Amino acid sequence: MRPISRSWGSGGWLQRQLARLLGHGSLHRQLLLWLLLPQLVLWLAAAFVTYNVASRYANRGIDASLLQASRSLARQIKPIGSGLLIDFPRAAQDILEADPEDRIFYMVSTPPGQFILGSRKLPLPPQALGAPRLREPYFYDDRLESLRIRVAALYLPIGEEGAPQVMLVQIARSQASRDELARAILVDTVLPLSGLIALMTMIVWAGIRAGLAPLGRLRVLVEDRAPTDLAPLELEAAPPEVRGLVRALNQLLAAMHESAAVQRRFVSHAAHQLRTPLAGLKGQTEVALASNTDPALGARLARVHESAVRSAHLVNQLMALARADPEAVAALPRTVFDLRELVVELVAENVPRALQAGIDLGLADEAATDGPPPAPLLLRGAPLLLREAALNLVDNAIRYAGSGAEVTVSVRAEAGWAVVEVSDTGPGLPPDQLEAVFGRFVRATHEGTGCGLGLAIVREIAERHGGSVHLEPVSPHGLRARLRLPLSN
Repeated sequence: MRPISRSWGSGGWLQRQLARLLGHGSLHRQLLLWLLLPQLVLWLAAAFVTYNVASRYANRGIDASLLQASRSLARQIKPIGSGLLIDFPRAAQDILEADPEDRIFYMVSTPPGQFILGSRKLPLPPQALGAPRLREPYFYDDRLESLRIRVAALYLPIGEEGAPQVMLVQIARSQASRDELARAILVDTVLPLSGLIALMTMIVWAGIRAGLAPLGRLRVLVEDRAPTDLAPLELEAAPPEVRGLVRALNQLLAAMHESAAVQRRFVSHAAHQLRTPLAGLKGQTEVALASNTDPALGARLARVHESAVRSAHLVNQLMALARADPEAVAALPRTVFDLRELVVELVAENVPRALQAGIDLGLADEAATDGPPPAPLLLRGAPLLLREAALNLVDNAIRYAGSGAEVTVSVRAEAGWAVVEVSDTGPGLPPDQLEAVFGRFVRATHEGTGCGLGLAIVREIAERHGGSVHLEPVSPHGLRARLRLPLSN
């Protein structure tokens, strides 16, 4: 036995096309198509049925008029003896043939083929092959040349009793009037139905949008989140299906949160454990360098001291990064403080270090002038973290601007924002690295003792306080870091 094909011929092709059409695109589109396709099929079926019903009822009316006309024509032909008397005036013939758009044909004959009156081309009834039923009308569709016609045929007995004969009276009418009537009925039926379908389509479209609205709100909740925000999603007013999706997402977020928390705790604990030994190593190398008289040994001790300084800096940065974590930020108390005062103190504390590195560190601020004291820049946040962010910007400038460069720090209010700028006249950065250096452990140069975490910490702290930070080149050479934070209302 031959196996049955699973494609089901053309039906399988249609299924594949529908699957291809509905298998892609948005859920809104798929639901809309699945709901509208049955409506379209029903609309076409209703139009087909309506047209057939209209044609059938139009045929009934035409058949009744053709039967009446055939009987009237038959009454105009009377048998007389062995002949026929035809009382069919020219006026009646002109009336039948008056309308060229809706032509009427007639023929009177005595089968099998004796023509009496009318048109010789009218086709005989299909039932004429057998014994015809007398005085019972026949109705059928046929063609006369290229014209579609509806024909009524009536067999009548004539002649004397001893010599009976049969007379065939045929009246035909073009189907133009029937088609016009069927189309009129179809239009009058389909137009209101189309309006209802359109109204139903709008209702279905609105219902789908309302039903999928929770998914849109869920998408907004996910899109508006920072990559480090792993708090549970809230969508309690959603349907049960969406609530199940939210619960599944929350379980995934909880697992990711726990994994990230384990990593953060490990980094924090490791940094704390390494901080004291590295500080001791740094101090011991400084003592050894101070008391050493062997040049070769001094070079080795200098490299050890440099590694200890770099490692200690890395540990401090890791601890600062752990403090910038969302959970750690949320746990810190939020207070209102003066950012201008914080920056002024920070610059003053770093002047000795800048002088040691050959850097001219200065403050371009109204506080440095002899005029009245400037208004405070009040922010609400964690002063310890914001100090860490500003310190990292100043520290980067001192580390990488190079000996002989100038570093200028400014702080000001700007359209509801507090702006801290740290500009230097160092070598600057290529344009393609202005954003890349904000990644963790990304360094634009191998010079200096940096570890590639300073700018990442600044961005974390800025985002936790609703602000931003970016770098821009300074003409003719140099780099400017701009930290923007929202002022307290």
